[in-house]
Amino acid sequence: MPERLRIFSLNCWGIRYLSKHCAQRYAMIADLLCKEQHDVVLLQEVWSEKDFLFLKKKLVGTHPYSHYFKSGFFGSGLAAFSKHRIHDAFFYKYTLNGYPYMAHHGDWFGGKAVGKILLNISGLVVHVFVTHLHAEYCREQDSYLPHRVVQAWELQNFIRHTSAGADVVVLGGDLNMHPTDLGIRLLQSYTGLKDCFNETAYFDGCEQGFTHITDNPFTLKQELVPFGGGIRIDYVFYKGSEKVDVSCESLSTTKGTIPGQPFPYSDHEVLTTKLVLFPANEGKGESNQEKDYTAGKLSELVNIVTEARTEVKVGLHCAERMRYTAARTGIMGLALLLLELAIAVVPWFSLGTEQPFPKASFYLLGALCFAILFSTLLLYIFYGMEVKALQGTEDQMRLAVGSLQERLKEFHKGVSEGHSLREPDGHDD
Repeated sequence: MPERLRIFSLNCWGIRYLSKHCAQRYAMIADLLCKEQHDVVLLQEVWSEKDFLFLKKKLVGTHPYSHYFKSGFFGSGLAAFSKHRIHDAFFYKYTLNGYPYMAHHGDWFGGKAVGKILLNISGLVVHVFVTHLHAEYCREQDSYLPHRVVQAWELQNFIRHTSAGADVVVLGGDLNMHPTDLGIRLLQSYTGLKDCFNETAYFDGCEQGFTHITDNPFTLKQELVPFGGGIRIDYVFYKGSEKVDVSCESLSTTKGTIPGQPFPYSDHEVLTTKLVLFPANEGKGESNQEKDYTAGKLSELVNIVTEARTEVKVGLHCAERMRYTAARTGIMGLALLLLELAIAVVPWFSLGTEQPFPKASFYLLGALCFAILFSTLLLYIFYGMEVKALQGTEDQMRLAVGSLQERLKEFHKGVSEGHSLREPDGHDD
């Protein structure tokens, strides 16, 4: 009999004392989960561990197994609840995650990451991933795009290298990217993951699967108007194996206001999907991604990785420029400090009467020089780390493009040789 796996995913917008009606909404979310009893619950932006413990206590009867992924200063905000025993958990923090001086955005302090739990469901090994990528604050001038591309690259690498031997792979979370964005194409092309919205047999929810909509009273409507009243940035992906075929039976989202409730669960919409797992016909299951590449897919993947590499190079040039600016500003601060010290020493060598010395101005200027030196040193170190991370990712992408191009050549060579062997000799005996 096929096994059904119900997945729940939600960005909870759980910033204590800042998010509206935070405590009440967590109580509503707990009541909803107790009522619907999904197999796996994937939550993002559960920034306070106290809120996680509240949910854990509320869900002990329906979801006895849980894990909270800790990271950064505030935490990754990632949490997972399950009806099935969690046998293992693993965590990877993205190397790039915004800038610490952009405190009003807060992504850097959160320590965005991807978390993984390992389940055994009716003898099937199921790897479940939950993640939250860096937010997109301005689509026209997105200074965080290189960081988000690096995160997508690391995400697909993490999934591919840790899900070997998995019968089923599931990824859910707020990816902060539109369906056609570079990061989504990179993730799906490399991992072979399928988007539930595109694959589902039945859909009930917002138009075009939007998960951030103007009908939600917590959203800033003017930011969504250019996108037709909504955007789709929350996803559930899945993939089967040679042993198990997986299909998406249904997908649903909430639609802003909740009937009978004073306000929605979050500023994002709830994603609920039902996956059907059934044994594959022997030798006819979903083949390994490495064996499933055709010339067209290889060529497309080369183009996608090349495009991603270009974006990383743009971010690298920007980081190098900012590092240079920090170094130049630091040198200017050092020169100003030395000049001030020289001015302070001059009266010691004067032979005339003692001249009044402006001590208050001297100390204020000295404090300013030290502040400039200290801040520019921190910025130089931070941008140096960003440069190294971007260089490392660009090197990985360069190797990947070379490998893909080599495989594409071998593919074409094999096709040509096979075609020549099938050609008739053309000579009579």
